[in-house]
Amino acid sequence: MKKLILLRHAKSSWKDAQLSDHDRPLNKRGRQASPVIASWLMELEHAPDHVFCSTSVRTRETYAMMQDVMTALPAAEYSAELYHAAPDTMLDLIRTAPKDAECVMLVGHQPGLGAMTRVLSRERATRRCERAFQHFPTAAAAVLEFDVEDWGQVDYAMAKFVDFAMPRELMDA
Repeated sequence: MKKLILLRHAKSSWKDAQLSDHDRPLNKRGRQASPVIASWLMELEHAPDHVFCSTSVRTRETYAMMQDVMTALPAAEYSAELYHAAPDTMLDLIRTAPKDAECVMLVGHQPGLGAMTRVLSRERATRRCERAFQHFPTAAAAVLEFDVEDWGQVDYAMAKFVDFAMPRELMDA
């Protein structure tokens, strides 16, 4: 069984209109949300042993802040291809994950992550998780499982949707 975590970057700042979209950092809310989702993942033992991350500033900062909470997280493999990637691009990258990686995390962007969640799970999920299909908020995480031995075997409509959370709900709980 292989586990995949799809994580959207935390809330970014629009304060500096001169910055390109790729270079926008996290805002205050985003810096608060990153450790919250990291704690949730850790609590449920969803700890990745391989991480793919977009090269945008906000995805890098999200992951760095998660590492402050989940100290055993591996160094991320940064990929420019993940910046606003479509599901096919994400799937190609996931298939390159090391065979011995049991849990892979992909840190990326919308609308790609929501679309990826839908096509991987064929839109089958518990009521609590199906929210990810309509709206995949900032710093939200979807956890899926695949009954495969190698990441190269992963394909669309193969995933079992296991869990979904967004920091705003976790902070209100």
